[in-house]
Amino acid sequence: MHILRATRHAPEERLLWSRDIRFVHRLATTLTVARLLELETGTVLVAPSDILTEGAVADVAEAAAATDAPEFGLVAVDSTLPERDRYLVALSAAVQLSGIAARIGMAQSTQVVQTKMLDYFFSLRNMHRVAFQPIVALACGGLHEYECLFRPEMPMLPQSIGSVVQAAINTGRGVELDMYIISTVLERIGRLEAEGRAVQGEPRHFALNLTPASILDPAFEVTSLIEQVRGVGLEPHRITIECTEQQAVTDVVLLQRKTKALRRAGFGVSVDDAGAGYASFALIAALRPTFIKIDRDIVTGIGHDEAKQALVEAFVSFGRRIGARLIAEGIERRVDLATLTRLGVEFGQGYLLGKPAPIPSAPRRIDRLRLEAPARPARVPSRA
Repeated sequence: MHILRATRHAPEERLLWSRDIRFVHRLATTLTVARLLELETGTVLVAPSDILTEGAVADVAEAAAATDAPEFGLVAVDSTLPERDRYLVALSAAVQLSGIAARIGMAQSTQVVQTKMLDYFFSLRNMHRVAFQPIVALACGGLHEYECLFRPEMPMLPQSIGSVVQAAINTGRGVELDMYIISTVLERIGRLEAEGRAVQGEPRHFALNLTPASILDPAFEVTSLIEQVRGVGLEPHRITIECTEQQAVTDVVLLQRKTKALRRAGFGVSVDDAGAGYASFALIAALRPTFIKIDRDIVTGIGHDEAKQALVEAFVSFGRRIGARLIAEGIERRVDLATLTRLGVEFGQGYLLGKPAPIPSAPRRIDRLRLEAPARPARVPSRA
């Protein structure tokens, strides 16, 4: 259905919706180019973004406020969507933005809103970004691999990756989201590899996030993942699957079998956010991962926190017993870097070592970041 027909090669547009007909018509008369549409729910005004500006709307709204302040929603029209959809999506967003959707019977349940947001997200495949953050060997500063960080780009409805993931969990679309992200990231890596921009010297390795829920899904097959990886010019041994979980694992035994199949195929397996959430010692022991990633909340400030140091020491000892190597996330201070190195953590990542970038780039030279770890305070004997 076309509620408004755009002219061919039209510039970027904005859409305004309001129940105040006089306000919208008064605004329309101040613009050189505008299209009006009367609906049962209110009046719609569409015009080029450089004309229908927030300032122009504010001026007319301020003048109208002498009698009654108009309630309205003003949003950008996403020209990347099909013409049949873009104005309907913008209209829905404008009504919700007006703050009176509930009063006029157009309020939406959280699940409906999240479903629409995800539909919009999935329609923007070529717009989302991927950033690459180096993971570094703390002893020498050598590059270990890049973690691939997915960054959603949603012009009309900006969202963090966390809110997208939560919406997918709430609507039962977590597996669909994971497969979409994996596919998008691999395509991006494949393009960089083909351009020769991701490889300088030895072949680079990459870490991709995947929830245990997706690994447990009956539709997930290791052979299909191998085909995807090889389809972009990589081999499984150059990929680490980072298990990141927002919910408790429902079937540890099956997850063991599937992660073992991943390792047999050549993939590395990493457990993310160790020390927080659901990444418990018991789960890590069951999975026998290649790597254990220590949560950033433990890493931040560890240089001056003896309790955190004791916890990391336990992870280091635990990792050695099960044959897993440690990666510290979120390293941003030199004193934390020095402490983690002293405690025996083998790898690390964080803004201090290298920021995420659209093209895989070399980490900072670690010899320039060295700082002596602070000595542990002497323990005061307890009084008998």
